[in-house]
Formats: sequence, structure tokens, C-alpha cells
Amino acid sequence: MYWIFIIVSFAITLAAQIHVKSSFRKYSQVRNQRGLTGAEAAHQLLLEHGITNVRIEPISGSLTDHYDPRANVIRLSEDVYGSDSVAAVGVAMHEAGHAVQYAQNYAPIKVRNAIVKSTNISSWLSYLLIFIGILVGGRGGHSALGYHIMTIGILFFCVVIFFQLVTLPVEFNASGRAVRYLKESGVFTQEEQSGVRKVLTAAALTYVAAVAVSLLNLVRLLMIRGNRR
Repeated sequence: MYWIFIIVSFAITLAAQIHVKSSFRKYSQVRNQRGLTGAEAAHQLLLEHGITNVRIEPISGSLTDHYDPRANVIRLSEDVYGSDSVAAVGVAMHEAGHAVQYAQNYAPIKVRNAIVKSTNISSWLSYLLIFIGILVGGRGGHSALGYHIMTIGILFFCVVIFFQLVTLPVEFNASGRAVRYLKESGVFTQEEQSGVRKVLTAAALTYVAAVAVSLLNLVRLLMIRGNRR
């Protein structure tokens, strides 16, 4: 049963990664008719919301795009920054959507920022305590101390899952802002808008997959702990 959970988790993660890469690759070959680059599209979305103090700069790597709120800068990968593909426009405007969220004090992103440090600590502690709990349980696994240590580790793991759940509305909202602007601006064709939606939906599914995998791991950990009663 444990191996089934591991295999299913791996399959979900792999499928999500393949889907987002294939979607990005497909629409990277489709140029938008206006010839806007990813950087220019992101800039337009920022201006639409009256934001002029966010820098946009290139960064090395592929699909390394992100918004850094501490430096107040949108960093776009080489495949996005200077590209006029439909995929580049979608990814760039998604990151600009995050900048808009910060400017407008979007509640879920404030919650996510408030717990990000504790989440990093919880992630590290969860696996450490679960591993210690298994060791303390011994070969037979019937140890009250090991059981309780595992319980604490699982509680820390639940903090990680909560962070992932909070991340979902943040990511979907950023994509929604991008798609809404594409539609309302009238700059992009229906086909281009459809391409952007598909790229952003594929990217969003990676976050959904991460939550699904974490929930499967939680069930697996609860089963392991149950054997230590």
C-alpha cells in the first residue's frame, strides 16, 4: 500500500510537469500579432493598475520566472523576457499579476507571506521528527514515544499543506488577472487568449498536483503512525 502511494504521487507530479512543459513549448512557437515581448506585456499590465515602481529584468534559466516582493522586481527567464510568443506573454503577465496583488494588499498573499518562514521550518522539522519517530519505534514499531514523536512531525507537515492550500488562490488569482486583462484590452485575438489560458492552466495544475501529492503523503504517514499504536 505504501508503494502504491509513492507510485501514484510520482505519477501525478510527473504528469503535471510534462503537461506544463509541453504546453509552454507548444505556445512558445506561436507569436502574438502585436509582437509584444513578455517584458512589454508585463509592463502594460502594471501600467493598467497604475504601478510604475516595479522593475522588470531578465534572469537565466528556463521557467524561472517570479516576482520578488523584497526587491520589488519581476524576473523573467530568457524564454520569456524578450520573446513575443503567446506562452511568454502569459507567463510574464502572470508574474505581473503577483505584483498587482502586493500593490492591492490581496489577502491570501499576505497570509502566505506571513507563514512562509514557519512553513520552511515546519517542512524541515516534519520529516526529521517522523524519521526519529520511526527509529524510536524500533523494528516492531510499537513504541508510545515513537508514536507521539511521529504525531508532532505530522502536525508540522500539516502546516506545509496549509501553505500549499493558501498558495492555490494566489496563483489562480494572478492568472485570472492576466487573462482578464487580455480579454478587456482587446489587444490580443481570441486564439491568443485561448493559448494563454492553456499555458496558465497547465502551470496552475502543478500547484494542484503538489497539494494532491502532499495529501497522499499525509495519508501514508497516518497509516505508518497507525501501525505504531
